[in-house]
Amino acid sequence: MRAAAVLVTAVVFGSTAPGAFQSTGSRGGTSTPQHVETQRETPLDPERLKSAIDHLGTVDYDVRTAAARSIRRAPVATVVPALIDAIANHADGYVRFRALVILSGLNDSRTHDVMVQAMSAKNDRLRAVGYAYFESNPDPLLVSRLLGALETESSETVRPALTRTLAAYGTDARVREALNGLVIKGQDYFRSAVIEAIGDYKGAYALPSLIQVAKQDGRLQDDAVLAIGKIGDKKSVETLAGLQRTAPRSVQPTIAAAICLLGINCSSHQGYLEESLKFSMETDGYRDLLRASTAGLAALGIAGNADAVTQLIDYGGPSRDPARAAIALALGAVALRNTPFFLKVLQARPDPKPATVLLGEAFDMLEEDLAEERFYVTVRRGYWAAPENSPARKLAETLIQTLDF
Repeated sequence: MRAAAVLVTAVVFGSTAPGAFQSTGSRGGTSTPQHVETQRETPLDPERLKSAIDHLGTVDYDVRTAAARSIRRAPVATVVPALIDAIANHADGYVRFRALVILSGLNDSRTHDVMVQAMSAKNDRLRAVGYAYFESNPDPLLVSRLLGALETESSETVRPALTRTLAAYGTDARVREALNGLVIKGQDYFRSAVIEAIGDYKGAYALPSLIQVAKQDGRLQDDAVLAIGKIGDKKSVETLAGLQRTAPRSVQPTIAAAICLLGINCSSHQGYLEESLKFSMETDGYRDLLRASTAGLAALGIAGNADAVTQLIDYGGPSRDPARAAIALALGAVALRNTPFFLKVLQARPDPKPATVLLGEAFDMLEEDLAEERFYVTVRRGYWAAPENSPARKLAETLIQTLDF
């Protein structure tokens, strides 16, 4: 399972000396304790702003992170023109990419046109961000262009973002026809992304095709089964019940999660997910079962099941690899796909630190820069919206410090 609200309010850390970007330690809570400043914006003079943008491409994680943090906290009126210039003209392609990602979180009217231009960029990363931006910032006037890109876009980096964005426009008959066809043809990697996206956007138009894929053994069976559950048509339970009798053991957690998503006997199926997770954590040689169990719990968490998120945190906190990596990725998927709900669950916990550490590990493994930026924006917005010393603000501060943004 690949893991996975653009407003600007900047949470800022202690000041950085002019022209320098200080290390803060690796993500995961090992850095020197910092504080969140009370100012929303901290000016950067032109020289320091240019230096910060240049440092977005450094291989040093600490320096790169400190640079991004300085840019996020600077006044939008100053930062946006500098980012737009870097996106168009900077010699380092990775800097152009990171500048585009940061721009996505600044809620500026110019961002739309910059993202449209990025959809035509030679740089794969820029195209991926450009397409993905319009998943959460819909513009129906772009549908024809997005559909046209299906004929030419073959990059493994870009095409999943393109098809996922198209799935968000599923009310358009042209989109439904195109995506339904992609469920049953093409490379498995691309089909997997299409199937996941159709499920996430409850594309009932593709249900017959998804059922056809779900009945076939192979790497796409899990994806199709989970998508069927996400769509939520209770008549699908006949298909899923049949698969419970015939599908391999490694697929059974996915089937259980899908039936739970249909709202049928959820407690027992979630209990099975927990048991399969425990078994695969304690027994060598069951990594497929482990991945299916964590992905199933993630799907339930994204759908708003607090118990599933709690199980991931409780089992993941004291775990070690390989189980820890699988659990962290599942928790990361919940955080990125349903951020408000994830934060609500975290706020109810007496100690959010184990979950935030797991989340930091997930973000290190995932390549979901744009989704992570949206997560950061949501947390920063929540920080400033919450009363001082409230649980919500304390949680936001813990996340800010642990995740280094």
